[in-house]
Amino acid sequence: MTDPTQGLPLDRTEPVPWSSPAPPPTTTRAGRRPRMLPVVAAAGLAGLLGGLGGGVLAQQLTAEEPQAPVVREATPVVAPAAAEGQASIPALSRAVLPSVALISVGEDGATGQGSGFVIRADGYVLTNHHVIDAAGEGEQVTVQLPGHEPLPAEVVGSDAAYDIAVLKVDRTDLVPLTFADSDQVQVGQSVIAVGAPLGLDNTVTSGIVSALDRPVVAGNDPASLSYINAIQTDAAINPGNSGGPLLDLAGQVVGVNSAIAQLPSGTFGGPAGSIGLGFAIPAEQAERTATQLIETGASQHPVMGVHIDLEYTGDGARVLTDARNGASPVIPGGPAEQAGVRPGDVIVSVDDTRIRDSRQLLVVLRSYAVGDTVEMVLRDRSGAERTVSITLAGSGD
Repeated sequence: MTDPTQGLPLDRTEPVPWSSPAPPPTTTRAGRRPRMLPVVAAAGLAGLLGGLGGGVLAQQLTAEEPQAPVVREATPVVAPAAAEGQASIPALSRAVLPSVALISVGEDGATGQGSGFVIRADGYVLTNHHVIDAAGEGEQVTVQLPGHEPLPAEVVGSDAAYDIAVLKVDRTDLVPLTFADSDQVQVGQSVIAVGAPLGLDNTVTSGIVSALDRPVVAGNDPASLSYINAIQTDAAINPGNSGGPLLDLAGQVVGVNSAIAQLPSGTFGGPAGSIGLGFAIPAEQAERTATQLIETGASQHPVMGVHIDLEYTGDGARVLTDARNGASPVIPGGPAEQAGVRPGDVIVSVDDTRIRDSRQLLVVLRSYAVGDTVEMVLRDRSGAERTVSITLAGSGD
């Protein structure tokens, strides 16, 4: 069976491969929870691991999403002893809880609920795309901060591929959380997750960062899958935590909780629930996407300009060998063509990250910003390898 450490895409609808004799775990969004489900049933909602269809275009694999300057205003939350990074969890919780919101969709949250947090004093709140995606036409999205009445929220912008959405409420005195430097996050460091699991707002759980750069593909609809180079944590995360912050002990946001892995209901005679495998969108990616959404209402995805053969089953990700449905394997004039990528080339690695399949390639590429230059090792049809430098363009460029 497949080793889960190999970075399989996470989804809400198919079984997650597992390397133990126990039944395979399943994965689900950490977010949107049907409001009236009992706690046990809600905690047992099992999402599943799945993947893309048999032949996705690799232009998608090399393009899409955010990048832009960071937008933050006002005096941010600073936890006690943050300078030394030694704030106690009780003190840290008191400092950040006022900035973490319960997000409700529909009347009294009838359509669903999730979490979110303040990113600007003038009313901007970040959450997951999948938390607010179920909102129908004319259906209200509300933001409720601790100690305050629910406020109607406008959806400023939303990006399914990065699973990020930004809401705006009519307030100018909010206290924003700050984003940590993603490059400084380490495996084993202590973190806390804050949000509204199962609709229970003001909930704090603690744990550690248990892995970095975990390729995650989550979602039920192939048209709205999310691709995340995720931070993995063992802090308890359950349905309803989606969109809430994962914070370090300095009170800074290291990630945005987005997906979880669960055992199927009934495994070992009990209901499904958190098994200590939660996944968060890294702070850098979340901040970049949110900034673009605030500034333009849309976000860009970095692309390299090829179409990938999703029917290829070998190691790496292979560029289509021939045109398919009128699409060229290598986009004329695109970054890949300029770098000398040819039809049939197999992408072996990106900046020393070994590429196992096309899904991982998409996750890895989307962790970069438009304009970044990456080193790719390619293997041609003869088996010879070469290295090229590609400067990623923006989707729509």
